[in-house]
Amino acid sequence: MTGTGGGVAPTSLSAETVVLLQSIRGYPAVSLLLSTTARPVMTTADALALRRLLAQAGHRLRGEELEDVDELLAALQTHVAAATAAATSQAIAIYARSGFAMTVRLPTPVHDRVVVDPTFATRDLVSALHQTPRHVVLLLSSREARLFEGVADTLRPAPRSPFPLRNERERGPDPSRPRLEETDTAAFLTSVDRALGTHLRLHPAPLVLAGAEQAVAAFTRLSQNLSRLAGTVPALATTPLPELVERIRPVLTRYLRSRQREALDLLDRRAGGQRVVSGMSSAWLAARHERPEMLAVEHGLFYPARLSGDGDLLLPAWDVEHPDVIDDAVDELIELVLDRGGWVALVDDGALAEHEGVALTLRAGH
Repeated sequence: MTGTGGGVAPTSLSAETVVLLQSIRGYPAVSLLLSTTARPVMTTADALALRRLLAQAGHRLRGEELEDVDELLAALQTHVAAATAAATSQAIAIYARSGFAMTVRLPTPVHDRVVVDPTFATRDLVSALHQTPRHVVLLLSSREARLFEGVADTLRPAPRSPFPLRNERERGPDPSRPRLEETDTAAFLTSVDRALGTHLRLHPAPLVLAGAEQAVAAFTRLSQNLSRLAGTVPALATTPLPELVERIRPVLTRYLRSRQREALDLLDRRAGGQRVVSGMSSAWLAARHERPEMLAVEHGLFYPARLSGDGDLLLPAWDVEHPDVIDDAVDELIELVLDRGGWVALVDDGALAEHEGVALTLRAGH
């Protein structure tokens, strides 16, 4: 997160990053988005593709005869150069406008493109957060418990928590040791559960249990804090965090499918009370003047549009590179709904066919 001339190292995706990018407004805000191959250093093919996006951005900006174009392109070039020499994940996004530039690594692929709009293109970031939502990972053995917070493809020790916790009871020769050891383990796991419950009350999130099968099974039997259990994965205390991230990803994918079902079920319930608005134009108007509850959007929906002078009317557009055209109004709608206290579900393509790819539920009352 830098102003132009500051550090340019790619940063991992976080909710705070999305909020920051969505808060920055002013034309031209340039977004370069590219799917990449995960490597310690960006591949030659990805680097060439990224430079092609940079050239497209330069062509568009110079064609509009804007002020400060040289400064903006210099910032983009600096970030592109840094990104090509750095590690990659599944995708990369580079953002720049006057006085600001940032590079973000994404854990999910994107639709490769250049966007020049009054706001940054953050829909892929929102989508990535939904596909890998903030979650908590409890790594368990009978002797130790460690707690991590996960965002996108990053796991970090949970801040401001009593973890790691260790079972300090001494092991020693004792004929009754198996029974005592079982009691010791149960007491230890109960203390772990209490600490986990405190953390989840303060920082609610889906939970993934990781560890040896016996320890995870024992914890599952006694825990009082599994209401948002996303799943379990096998792991050792020595399992490297990047490997743990890979094991967790399919668990979160299954969890998110249930989130999609939750969104579609909510649509069905609200439809009976006439509290569903379908289509981009209607959803935009309702999000501005009603009380948005939940926005469901198909992953593949893109909607270039023009906005009326009063901001209420959204009209589809086909001349995408014209300065008056919003490259993708879906981004703007997502930001509007989030700003107004709603939540967003990105669903499979075709799931909202009867709603033209997008549907908004409304809260009751005024």
